Amino acid sequence: MPAPRVLVLLCTYNERHNLPDVLAGLWETLPTADVLVMDDNSPDGTGTWAQTLQAEESRLHVVVRSGKLGLGSALRAGLTWGVEHRYDYLVNLDADQSHDPRAVGRLLELCLADQTQRLVTIGSRYTPGGASTGLSTWRLWSSRIMNWYGTTLLRLPVRDSSSSYRCYPVTLLQQLKWSELTCNGYGFLEEILVRLVEVGARLEEVPITYHARGSGTSKLSLSDAWGVLSVIHRLALRKKRK
Repeated sequence: MPAPRVLVLLCTYNERHNLPDVLAGLWETLPTADVLVMDDNSPDGTGTWAQTLQAEESRLHVVVRSGKLGLGSALRAGLTWGVEHRYDYLVNLDADQSHDPRAVGRLLELCLADQTQRLVTIGSRYTPGGASTGLSTWRLWSSRIMNWYGTTLLRLPVRDSSSSYRCYPVTLLQQLKWSELTCNGYGFLEEILVRLVEVGARLEEVPITYHARGSGTSKLSLSDAWGVLSVIHRLALRKKRK
């Protein structure tokens, strides 16, 4: 039986100085995995650097988009790319070194052990054994409160619904109606979990340590946080009407 085809998705915007270390860590852990860099035309040359490496690295695929179109938009584009190219499992993590790429094996192993191919694994800061380091007190508490609020309102069986460190079986992604996933911002992370649960996914959290980003500055703004709340309320209202 052939080994499952694994694609790792990295959505990037100004991650030129972080991306080499993330790629090295990924291929150290999953040497046969392909990586897709979905870059939003980074001014710092992230996409150009990745395209140069792509010319000599068959495991690397690069899509440079027209501009900064939003994390949700980039995730949607990358996930559907993985479905269209017939991978078996799709892993996503942040490209800023906040997620340890060497932890990816634990998420994938759980998915591989699930014979039903309905298990989505989530790298979680808030499940027992998880942690965050190097973040401000405001950032820590705002994240905890937002996650508690979102998971409670949406009745999601997880503690870290905003974590983008995840492993998806592509058979599950194939069941989604992608035209119904409309969020282009950070709220996409909650939106896709709600849709996956609706098609029968099971969610399991794996404890991780979330680190302050390596190089560069955070893209998360107050308007992004309000956008997530808006998506959570829209999804909760939809669930109530069903």
